[in-house]
Amino acid sequence: MKRVEGKVCIITGAASGVGREDALLLAREGAKVVLTDLNDEAGRQVAAEIGANALFIHQDIASEADWQNVIKVTLETFGRLDVLVNNAAILALGSIEDTSLELWQKVQKINGEGYFLGCKYAVQAMKESGGGSIVNMSSVAALGGMPMFCAYSASKGAVAAMTRSVALHCKQQGYRIRCNSVHPDGINTPMTQALAGGQPIPQEILDQDPMNRMCAPQDIASVVLFLASDESRFVNGAEIRVDNAQLISGI
Repeated sequence: MKRVEGKVCIITGAASGVGREDALLLAREGAKVVLTDLNDEAGRQVAAEIGANALFIHQDIASEADWQNVIKVTLETFGRLDVLVNNAAILALGSIEDTSLELWQKVQKINGEGYFLGCKYAVQAMKESGGGSIVNMSSVAALGGMPMFCAYSASKGAVAAMTRSVALHCKQQGYRIRCNSVHPDGINTPMTQALAGGQPIPQEILDQDPMNRMCAPQDIASVVLFLASDESRFVNGAEIRVDNAQLISGI
């Protein structure tokens, strides 16, 4: 259908998991994609799988210099920026009692400051191109209580609040830049599998249970595609839950 034909998209954390599926789907739908990650080998493999319309750039999202470089190379290569998918993040176990200050600061730096820098530099580039769409990956942990993910929940709460701020700022400034957050529960990726002992569970097994809390990365990529496309032109500042009603289930 080519739903994002000609759009230039940056996807962070694109070497694996959700970011990889985002990049593959956006490319299939006509986008030029810039993939970033710390894992150079896997990132380059995904870019090679996509072909000429993909570019891989090494990036630490907590580094302002890296963000400046990613934007610079994107504009030099493709001439514009239409979509940013802030996807890279870390997940750390720990209640308020178990979480050290060092772990707290590490999670906030990557998940919070990394997304702030992405939004800051994407807005600067997009307003020169006449608009765009920013998709921030948050979590249901930002909306409900998850006692064993204290630092992670706080970082994703910051992402959700920042998303609303960016959306309203860009609207008031007339930039035609939309900013929305996506709030999954569990996603069947290597990051979440690592918390369960690193054993992957086939998605078809998970999907046999109607109470399943673990979606596939492709489920998130489909939402990202919608938000990246012009089909969502009037969706701005929204919090989109992808959680099989988990947040409201009371369980």
